[in-house]
Amino acid sequence: MLNFGLKLHFAKYFKLRTLFVFLYQITFMKSILYKYRKFFGVLLVFSILTIYLFYVALKPSKSLPIFNPADVNPELVDSTVQYISKYHTIADFSFVNQNGKTITQKDYEGKVYVADFFFTTCGSICPKMTTNLVEVQKAIINNPKVMLLSHTVFPETDSVPVLKAYAIKNGVVDSKWNLVTGDKKTIYTMARKSYLAVKLGKPEQLYDMVHTENFVLVDTKRRVRGFYDGTNKEDMKRLIEDINFLCTE
Repeated sequence: MLNFGLKLHFAKYFKLRTLFVFLYQITFMKSILYKYRKFFGVLLVFSILTIYLFYVALKPSKSLPIFNPADVNPELVDSTVQYISKYHTIADFSFVNQNGKTITQKDYEGKVYVADFFFTTCGSICPKMTTNLVEVQKAIINNPKVMLLSHTVFPETDSVPVLKAYAIKNGVVDSKWNLVTGDKKTIYTMARKSYLAVKLGKPEQLYDMVHTENFVLVDTKRRVRGFYDGTNKEDMKRLIEDINFLCTE
């Protein structure tokens, strides 16, 4: 019975001793931390900053290419400019929009904009392209740096009243989006020499062209920065992301 009592006594002693040592260690560590708190604070900040810098250095930064005629499918580029491999920019232009107003490059000066080619009676890809461009319009409606520009490839039928009716039907916001018409030769030249986005039509018909599903992204320096499938929802997400990127570039 006595041995059992001694064992119980020693067990309590060792538990108390262990607790005392543990509390002492905590107190000692707290005193060390307090004494060297500035050092540990600086070390913590330095560690966080180092990790952040490594993250930034290793994370690939976003960038968009600058397209020149030599970079694009030759079917979409006029033969007279296919050799150009640098310094390509959108040429000056002058067209008439859905409100009968003359639109020039001045109206797009300093803007990021999306250009495309369509016609109002198109029953194939145009309706989907227009629907998707309406969604892009919603995304950029409050961004004063961004505009849209749609050229008809059938100016002989897409007159100002026709374009106006099409604009109203599809919810085009006049301050953000111009639907333009003009001389067919001039539109053809812009399509194949500047925007690099339209195929040749019938060889026997001069300046005949077949528009594509391409949306063309142009930066504030009038450089082509991207091509997007205007019928593809995923490409529209990418286009909106790239528009926002160019606005901060």
